[in-house]
Amino acid sequence: MDKLKLETADLSEKNIERIAKLFPGVITEIRGDDGKPKKGINFELLRQELSGDVSDDGGECYAFTWVGKKAAIAESNRPVRKTLRPCVEESRGWETTGNLYIEGDNLDVLKLLQESYLNQVKMIYIDPPYNTGNDFIYKDSFAMDKDTFEEQIGLYDEDENRLFPNPESNGRFHSDWCSMIYPRLRLAYHLLSDDGVIFVSIDDRELDNLKKICNEIFGDCNFVGNIVWQTATDNNPSQISVEHEYILCYAKSKASQDKWVVTSDKAMKIDRKYQELKAKYKEDILSIQKELKDWISSNGSELKGASHYCYVDQKGVYYPGNSSNTRPGGYTFDIIHPVTGRVCKKPDYGYRWTEATFLEAAGKGDVEWGEDETTVPKIKKRIETVTEMLKSYYYEDNRYWSKYLNSLMGARVFENPKSVTLLMRLLKFATKKDSIVMDFFSGSATTAHAVMQLNASDGGNRRFIMVQLPELSVKDSEAYRAGYRNICEIGKERIRRAGGKIRDEVLLENARLKAGEQKKVPDIGFRVLKLDSTNMKDVYYSADEYDQRMLDALEINIKEDRTDLDLLYGVLLDWGMPLSSKHQIETIGGVRVHTVDDGGGLIACFADKVSETVIREIAKRRPGRAVFRDSSFMGSPDKINVEEIFKLLAPRTGVRVI
Repeated sequence: MDKLKLETADLSEKNIERIAKLFPGVITEIRGDDGKPKKGINFELLRQELSGDVSDDGGECYAFTWVGKKAAIAESNRPVRKTLRPCVEESRGWETTGNLYIEGDNLDVLKLLQESYLNQVKMIYIDPPYNTGNDFIYKDSFAMDKDTFEEQIGLYDEDENRLFPNPESNGRFHSDWCSMIYPRLRLAYHLLSDDGVIFVSIDDRELDNLKKICNEIFGDCNFVGNIVWQTATDNNPSQISVEHEYILCYAKSKASQDKWVVTSDKAMKIDRKYQELKAKYKEDILSIQKELKDWISSNGSELKGASHYCYVDQKGVYYPGNSSNTRPGGYTFDIIHPVTGRVCKKPDYGYRWTEATFLEAAGKGDVEWGEDETTVPKIKKRIETVTEMLKSYYYEDNRYWSKYLNSLMGARVFENPKSVTLLMRLLKFATKKDSIVMDFFSGSATTAHAVMQLNASDGGNRRFIMVQLPELSVKDSEAYRAGYRNICEIGKERIRRAGGKIRDEVLLENARLKAGEQKKVPDIGFRVLKLDSTNMKDVYYSADEYDQRMLDALEINIKEDRTDLDLLYGVLLDWGMPLSSKHQIETIGGVRVHTVDDGGGLIACFADKVSETVIREIAKRRPGRAVFRDSSFMGSPDKINVEEIFKLLAPRTGVRVI
């Protein structure tokens, strides 16, 4: 039986494999750091394959770089031997929730999630450190030598936090910030779905650098827009009062975004005629309107029922018109509200789409319904029609949300939380009802709050993944006095309280509504997972240093403090299975057996000894995968027996050991 690797993928190796598919002749063998041969690239041959498309060494080319960029790229590709350990007691609704709250350094966490959530996240929002000179930034050990790292980490080494002050006097002030954000965004890119979108909050200090980094990672062709968010008045202006921040938006692939296209032969024919008349009459709007109307009428049955297309406004802009051709208009039909069952209020000038097209969109979940039939239903706008849903300017006094959070938490536990309203607008713009949403600079967990609030509003089932380093609370702060020892405790408690408030609001509203009109309570739970070292024992001895006692101890290769739940989630990460998968525990033959995704996905048993009876029962269920401890079996004969049982009863099941 093969062993699971239990280590994140080496992205450099994956990139070499991609190049090998395109140019197999450039692949060679090199000696790795461990002295063993491995695949490498002959860059001179690769240069020849690409001929004149590669710049000469030392030649001029457009590039954005900084001190430490090469190390940052290498770090984003480097694998880690860590795991995520479940913490059921701090979770809410562990068995049923699809939401995750992960504590730990987001660089390591993003690497661990690469297999389970590759191309799965529809929207990412992050609010990283702005590099004010007074805040803390994540400074990773790869950017400095080990002695310097350990010396600087002294303030927070109790919990191994990687946070450092970054004063403007630092000679690598901007470089350190770029080295921090770059590998995280590279990893985030791989998690986004093809139609995924990322939003990044920032201010003037690093806007320019952030945009260049995003252009490099996502491609400047996938730049969607820059939202200017006016927040609150600057009470301490120097020369210009700065009252705004920015939210950069990039798509993973704008070509993959939803585009609303109405294919109507009638509309296309009339539009072509309109363009001819516009060129003919120039600014004479009345002449355009008259001839267009006459032309439509003269075409009889070919354009029957299309008279509403002939409206031209006073600026010469062509619109569909209503039957009297005096104002813009569209199609008129009844739309039934999905909750109340009554006819919805119609737009004053009719719908832009035909009834068939509208109903098709509604079936796909692309209609934004009001609370009841008194609100006009609208089509959700996507990236390609951003001007109708999101504007490049947004105003909201963020002090309201500081007061709101203070009231919710009962103390001033967090400075300058983001706006729930703003995040809900971004979610409406970028997600569908079943999307996965991620925030790996979670802070006070505003994104999680917004996801739950929007789900309550539109009946969605969006799931969130929050990631946050457990930064310690300052001892004389209100947060510390209120009992919150780190920022993760604040975030988790905010989700609990906000979720409870949302649930109570839905239940109160349902008490006033009839049975068929009631809303569902959204998923307000979350599974807590915490970053930790690998579940497996590390070996530091050379071969000649082993004695029999050491060899006996190594027969059990799993750390003593790890539970079977720890091992299970390590396996889910390694096998690339979602960490929110349904999970059941049962007892078979006196040992605990874990079933993930109702048996079709994975069955695991990590007991010290697993009997043949248990093996046969698991095999009879024919799971997609089965996993055991390596030490559960006495030796090779037992392992061969297990393999034979599965070949007989479940030949398609993949069997592994750890």
